[in-house]
Amino acid sequence: MWQKLWNLLDRVLFGVYSEGPGLSARLLRLLRYPYAITRDLIGSELTLRATSLVYITLLALIPALALAFALLKAFGAQRHLEPFLLEFFRPVGEGGPELVGRLMQFAERVSTKLVGVVGFALLVWTLVGTVNRVEDSMNYVWRVQRARSLPRRVVEFAALVVLGPLVVFAVISLSKLAIDSVAGVRDFSIGARVAHAALLAAPYAIVTSLFTALYVLMPNTRVRLWPALGGGFAAGLFWVAIGKSFTGLVIHTSRLTLVYAGFAAVIAVFVWTYVGWLILLAGAQLAFYLQNPNYLRLGHATLRLSNSERERLALDIMARIAQGHLADDPPWTVEHLARALSLPGVAIAEMAEDLEKAGLIAQADGGRLFPGREIGGITLAEIITTARTRSSGHELHPRLSLPGVRRLQEDIERAWRKACGTRTLLDLIQPGN
Repeated sequence: MWQKLWNLLDRVLFGVYSEGPGLSARLLRLLRYPYAITRDLIGSELTLRATSLVYITLLALIPALALAFALLKAFGAQRHLEPFLLEFFRPVGEGGPELVGRLMQFAERVSTKLVGVVGFALLVWTLVGTVNRVEDSMNYVWRVQRARSLPRRVVEFAALVVLGPLVVFAVISLSKLAIDSVAGVRDFSIGARVAHAALLAAPYAIVTSLFTALYVLMPNTRVRLWPALGGGFAAGLFWVAIGKSFTGLVIHTSRLTLVYAGFAAVIAVFVWTYVGWLILLAGAQLAFYLQNPNYLRLGHATLRLSNSERERLALDIMARIAQGHLADDPPWTVEHLARALSLPGVAIAEMAEDLEKAGLIAQADGGRLFPGREIGGITLAEIITTARTRSSGHELHPRLSLPGVRRLQEDIERAWRKACGTRTLLDLIQPGN
């Protein structure tokens, strides 16, 4: 039943009714985004990755607070961490302040006493593992296969450890300044109302800014600002809204305390941390789709093109590259071809790699694609052969096939080679063809 429902939604949101400039078509194209996010939350690895991030986050919480406490203590601002933690654990309910108090005590002890070489190494290892796990999750969302190099990870980790607490301190200081300035105003002028409205919007703006920065910096790929801001805004909105709902649920659910007794606050912390990571990953997924809308229908599924589709894709890629080269237009890239052909970039990249290995195209800096040699010397038979001969490594020996099967395959081979004849890529892009 559920599969039939998903198939129906797929046909409606990506079918013929979603094409065109009409209002209903635009609405259907807009609904693709919540559909894709919901589908990924149900059927992909996002929930598993959020679960793994819960435990490593709680494991790294004390080391992170200890380093942040030590850095902020140099500025005399170590107590500014407490309101930040109170805001984060506010949805936990009544157990939040007690939990924050204990965390601050642990952080102060760790940062002011010697923990030894082994203890310090354990703290650093825990923090590095947390950052790596977050980066791996972001790379999964953005379909990045290669992580950052070790030297780059060390530099970025050091910057995160040093600058992170300072950014938190600056955000908290600015928020406190805004609260004090509004509290000092006793009139009801337009300026005071605007300042009060800005203060009410401050939590949304702060969370949106932090999420946007994570979406831009963490994946090992180029993330444009506007898609990251869109994902950060949606995630920040859900974070604050769900946080308030979660707070009310914890406060009004007496059964949680009856069942778990003193562990109720711990359970609430685990659940809220899981929900928080799920929101953050869903926002990253939305940012990815905003930057790469061609993946909306595919999601995290593996794209499998048939042989005929691969042949057509190879011819389309070669024809567009050749046309742009003759017209002296800016060179095509994988990203531009994916948008023009409405296909995920991974399909274009794989085919471009095959064509490059065959010497039919060349790739320059910045991913720019050029013909591998003279356009008039590239035959259509070469292009189709390149698309057809990609092997999985398990080849069927021709002698093991029945004679009738071999004869049919030979007839098909002669037929398509006869259709191509001596035609070249230049003939394919000539007007009238």
